[in-house]
Amino acid sequence: MKALIPVAGTGTRLRPHTWTIPKALINVAGKTILGHIIDILLDAGIDEFVFVTGYMGDRVRQWTEETYDISMEWVVQKEMAGLGHAVLQAGNEFADEPVFVVLGDTIFKADIEGVLERGGNSLGVMKVDDPSRFGVVVVEGEKVVKLVEKPDQPISHLAIAGLYHITDSELLLSSLEHLVKENIRTRGEFQLTDALALMLEGGATFRTFGLDAWYDCGVPATVLETNRALLDASGGRATETGDQAIIVPPVHIGDDVELTGSVVGPHVTLGNGTIIRGSVVRNSIIGENSVVEGGVLDASIIGDNCLVRGCPLNLNIGDSSTIDRCEE
Repeated sequence: MKALIPVAGTGTRLRPHTWTIPKALINVAGKTILGHIIDILLDAGIDEFVFVTGYMGDRVRQWTEETYDISMEWVVQKEMAGLGHAVLQAGNEFADEPVFVVLGDTIFKADIEGVLERGGNSLGVMKVDDPSRFGVVVVEGEKVVKLVEKPDQPISHLAIAGLYHITDSELLLSSLEHLVKENIRTRGEFQLTDALALMLEGGATFRTFGLDAWYDCGVPATVLETNRALLDASGGRATETGDQAIIVPPVHIGDDVELTGSVVGPHVTLGNGTIIRGSVVRNSIIGENSVVEGGVLDASIIGDNCLVRGCPLNLNIGDSSTIDRCEE
């Protein structure tokens, strides 16, 4: 069974972080977004992977090949023309077999093994308040009767959650090819949902499956929400570490971290080599080899190799930034 993971996007809503790091490699609860996804799929028994890269694709490939010893193929999407276009670029890798497509910014909990055992075309769905942001499905029972990408009118509150088990791979590819040939776009892009709708019109059947959890990593606020949720799932109690620091779990602390005279947590992820001195840090993600001194940080995302000193602030700063001696 092959998994197809598109990771070509530029992640504009996560700038400044994505100026220097691809979105898929942002650290959430001690692991990259892509690492969470790969581990979930490996646990479900999927052992072959196809990645569609674009923006900073070399970094995504280097990290993945250094981290995992798995079967992987790489496809480059040279034009950012939508999810449907990205899937079509990888068509040669799965044309004659089922494929499980997972968006590269979708961390989730679901019974993937059960979906694979059940067989047939299936779409992971979750109920949402604002369906205009998503592809949505209209269902009768578990059977899909209509699919619409980002509807102007709320015909359904069941959003496609970025997980697609496709067994009619040839029909999917021919539907995508039709969209491109006829230049059929939604909001300027070739959409996977539009191809699925063509498959439905052509006689394909789709069922849905629910998710136990669906974590959004689209903007800084939701990245922090995801960090909190994943750390909460890990459990843990408050721990006092002598006179050096007080750690209030749940937290994730990387390797070679120095904590002195500080309170860290709850809901904090610290990257490798981070130094925290005389500070209070909570509900935040701090990248590798960064230094926080004499500060109070809350709801903040700090990149790698940053210096933050004396700042009682909410910050969202990218790699190699310096915030020094802030005054209110």
